[in-house]
Amino acid sequence: MSNPSLTRDQLVSGYFESGKPRAAFRVGAEFERHLLRTDGAPLPYFGTPGVGWLLERLSGRNGWEPYVEGGHLIALQRGMASVTLEPGSQFELSGSPFHTIAEIEAEARAFAMEVDDALVGTNVGQVALGYTPFARIEDVSWVPKGRYVVMRDFLGRTGDLAHSMMKGTAAVQATYDYSDEVDCARKIRLATLLGPLTTATFANSPWVRGRPSGYLSWRGKIWTRTDPARTGFPAAASAFTFERWVDWLLQVPMMFKKDRQGAWQFARGQTFGEWMGDATAGPTAADWELHLTSVFPEVRVKRAIEIRGADCVPLPLAMGFAAFWKGLFYDERSLELALGVAERFAAEGTSADRFETACRLGLEGRVGTRTMAAWAEDLVDLADAGLERVCPDDRRWLAPLQRQVASGESPARTLLRRLGEHPSPLALIAAAPMVD
Repeated sequence: MSNPSLTRDQLVSGYFESGKPRAAFRVGAEFERHLLRTDGAPLPYFGTPGVGWLLERLSGRNGWEPYVEGGHLIALQRGMASVTLEPGSQFELSGSPFHTIAEIEAEARAFAMEVDDALVGTNVGQVALGYTPFARIEDVSWVPKGRYVVMRDFLGRTGDLAHSMMKGTAAVQATYDYSDEVDCARKIRLATLLGPLTTATFANSPWVRGRPSGYLSWRGKIWTRTDPARTGFPAAASAFTFERWVDWLLQVPMMFKKDRQGAWQFARGQTFGEWMGDATAGPTAADWELHLTSVFPEVRVKRAIEIRGADCVPLPLAMGFAAFWKGLFYDERSLELALGVAERFAAEGTSADRFETACRLGLEGRVGTRTMAAWAEDLVDLADAGLERVCPDDRRWLAPLQRQVASGESPARTLLRRLGEHPSPLALIAAAPMVD
C-alpha cells in the first residue's frame, strides 16, 4: 500500500512559516547541569543514589509525570516543562516558555531546589560547568536510552571528541520567537555572526581530568571535533531563508529512525531527502520532528530560534544570557544596531579563527584590535537599551552579565583565578553551584 510522503513545500510552510505576532513573543530556556559526587565523579544512572533513583524521587512530586523507555525511567514532564537526561547522565530542565525573564528564573530556581531537596543525605551536588571536570570520559557510564545507543556508534565514527560531547558537556540554551521569514533571517544572522562571542562570554569549562585543558571553553572546542555535517555554522544560516534551511536539513545524513512500533533503528547515513523519495515507506511529520532534534548547529531553527553556544553557568549568569538575547532580538532598534556591530566583528579574520580564539581565550581573546570583552560590552549595552524599550523589568537580570563582561574575563578565568589550576573536587563543587 502506498504511503504518501512529505513534500519539501509542506516542510517549509508547515514548520517554519508559522511565525508569531510580536505581542505573543516568549523566551524559553534549557538548563543542563552536572551531578557530581564529592570525589568529583559524575553520578551514574544506576545505583543508590543514581540518576534513575533521583528521577524516581522526583516523580510524582509537584506534578512531575514519569516517562519510561525500555523499563527505565528516563524523563519527567510537567505542563510544558520537562526533565531529560544527556548521555552521561547530565541533568536537564527544559523550561516552559514565558514572557518575562523573572518567570524563567523562578521556574529554574524552584526546580534546582527540588533537586537539592531530593539529594539531601547524599554526597551529590548540582554543578554549573560546561564540561565534567575530573572524570575520564571512558569511565562515564551511558544512560539507557535507545537514541543514545545509535548516536554513540554513529558519532563515534565522525569525530574523535564526539563521546566527550555526549557524556561530558553541559550548556545553557535559550529559544526565541520570530514573526516571519525576514525577522527570522535577521535574528539568525545576528546570532550566527556573534556565535564566537556567545561562547567567549559564557566560557566555563577550563578543566579536563582535573587539569587545565588549555581552553576556557573546552565544551566549545569539543563541538568542532564531533560531526562537521551537523554542527557549527552551516552555510544555510549565513544567507538564511526557510527554503535554504529545509534544503540543508534534507541533506544532513540521519543518525536514527523509529519504526512504526517505536523501536530505534540505525539510519545508516540515509538523508531525510532520500527517505522522502520512498513511495512505499516514506517519513511522517513525527519523523521530521525527530530529525530536527538530530542536528546541532550553534544556532538552530525549529519552531523557534535556539541559541546553543553557551557553557553551563550558574543560574544568575544564565539569566543574563536569556535577557541578553531577548534585548537584542525583541527590540527593533537594538536588533538593527547589533547587526551593525556583528558585521564589523565578523569582518575580522575567519569564522574558524574567531571561534578558536573564543574557546581558547574567552573574553580576553582579541578580534581585530579589540578584546572580546570590548565587543561584548557594546552588545550588552544594546541589549540593556532594548529591554528598556520592550520590558524594563527584565533589565535587572542583565546585572550579573554586565559585571562579568566589565571584569574582562570569562567565568572560567574567574574560577581559575580563585581556585588555581588544580582545585579539589570539594572546592570546585562549592565554587560552581547551579544556584547561589
